Amino acid sequence: MPESAAARPEPFRSSIMQIEPQWIDYNGHLNMAYYNVMFDRAIDQMWLQLGIGPAYMKERNGSTFTAECHVRYLREIHLGDPVQVSVWLLEADDKRLHTFQELRHAAEGWLSATSENMSLHIDMGSRKVAAFPPDIRERIAAVVRAHGAVARPEGIGRNVSMPAKR
Repeated sequence: MPESAAARPEPFRSSIMQIEPQWIDYNGHLNMAYYNVMFDRAIDQMWLQLGIGPAYMKERNGSTFTAECHVRYLREIHLGDPVQVSVWLLEADDKRLHTFQELRHAAEGWLSATSENMSLHIDMGSRKVAAFPPDIRERIAAVVRAHGAVARPEGIGRNVSMPAKR
């Protein structure tokens, strides 16, 4: 199998996406829910590279479900702003994938938001967590190794809490 874009020693980069007019809220910026839509679209693109997209679900009866998500909103995105998501596959085991994503303005490069996620591999017949097949596990391990060779972005492992009182 040739090296996929996901297994290069750099984060996976999604296609450039555009903000849809109905996603703009009454504050005049992208509504918080639609950041997750763009992060999810980027993950879908990466999953295709890993061989765990819609065809995998149909042919092998497996899929992934998000178990946990932590989004940080750092700078507003507005209608007309092109965006691109970078994805690091930080860790994986037989049943879980730990990813970190950055959403950036595609033309100017500034960081708008991050999302850290834990996804579970699901046997769609039983709808229970199940181990990845060996061939998929090998692809995932190759991506984890490749992404481990590049600098980690700021923000991984952060939690939600109030600032410490002085």
